[in-house]
Amino acid sequence: MTTPLVPNLTLHWDDADSHTLTGYQRHGGYSALKKAFTAGADGVIQIVKDSGLRGRGGAGFPTGMKWGFVPQNDGKPHYLVVNADESEPGACKDIPLMIANPHSLVEGVIISSFAIRANHAFIYIRGETPHPIRRVRAAVAAAYQAGLLGKNIQGSGFDLDVVVHSGAGAYICGEETALLDSLEGRRGQPRLKPPFPAVAGLYASPTVINNAETIASVPAIINNGADWYKSYGTEKSPGIKLFAVSGHVKRPGIYEAPLGITMRELITYAGGMKSDLPLKFWIPGGSSVPMLTADHLDIPLTYEDMAAAGTMLGTGTPMVFDTSTSVVKAVIRWIEFYKHESCGKCTPCREGTYWMVDILKRMEKGKAQLSDMDLLVDISAQISGRSFCALGDAAATPFPAALKYFKEEFEEVIKMAGAQA
Repeated sequence: MTTPLVPNLTLHWDDADSHTLTGYQRHGGYSALKKAFTAGADGVIQIVKDSGLRGRGGAGFPTGMKWGFVPQNDGKPHYLVVNADESEPGACKDIPLMIANPHSLVEGVIISSFAIRANHAFIYIRGETPHPIRRVRAAVAAAYQAGLLGKNIQGSGFDLDVVVHSGAGAYICGEETALLDSLEGRRGQPRLKPPFPAVAGLYASPTVINNAETIASVPAIINNGADWYKSYGTEKSPGIKLFAVSGHVKRPGIYEAPLGITMRELITYAGGMKSDLPLKFWIPGGSSVPMLTADHLDIPLTYEDMAAAGTMLGTGTPMVFDTSTSVVKAVIRWIEFYKHESCGKCTPCREGTYWMVDILKRMEKGKAQLSDMDLLVDISAQISGRSFCALGDAAATPFPAALKYFKEEFEEVIKMAGAQA
């Protein structure tokens, strides 16, 4: 039996005015805000904790727990930062969300800021995506005009100002501390942790950084309750998730479903494989997580089940590839991307990605040896866990994962290229 889809954030995306304040309020928009003010800041944090909502940016950290780390009565300003710098190869869920339903994000920002006692919030959007930037800025302006932002929101005594910030298109700024440096006007580079942002983040003050989908999920949780949210998904991975399915399927797109749905079911919703060619491999959540094969199609898409399978759920944006795809070329393109986007701050990532691309290019040109595969594994091991941020780990992921399932293909490329040289 196929797991039913559960439209929540996507429920009214087909409305022509879904992005407007009128369209959002027609379906109960901003009603959760009143409930949040009634529950109080600590009450909101407890509801989110009880719901089991986990970060949708890739790491899957419990959201309510993260909010609870912010010190109280410390005499410092608190900040909320929304990470909407969606730039992972294959990831495309936050951008459509901001285009079709920006007010769910704005309402989530208000509730989340109220919970962590923040009077300033920032929405950091990738600068190469002007359409969502325009939509979110228009939504913020409409919220100000309606008295939903600014001073004494709805007579609650709570003040909040929201800034929509356009990034400069650097993938590294998807890393939370590099994003903070960018917001402060510096070159986006990751910071050494500790201190963590919850203690010393933006402007050295307590800061919560959450993914756009995470924050947009908050209003429905406040409106419907923690038990409603936990009724979907699994015990360790509760709730609903936006799954952006792309690649060799007939209907690529966003499918909102409970965590625990399988990739086989998502492919069915996406109309099946695009051609008569069978599936060769798929990636659960962007190119930074290890690939899987057709043997893994029935594993539940949860944080714990993906980890047990040797990969990660990541952003929940699976890419599907049929047998026409060269694994070798796919890996080369991904690692070229990480090499290009490396900020260069730490040696393992800066030098390691250079040498990985160099060796893989030699493979393509017939100038590599079979022993170079072991060298690539060794370089990947020297990068993974040794860089300042997760970009290094992402760069070290594609080749070892591909080698696990398609070693013969790499060997064949080296042998064939060598014979033709």
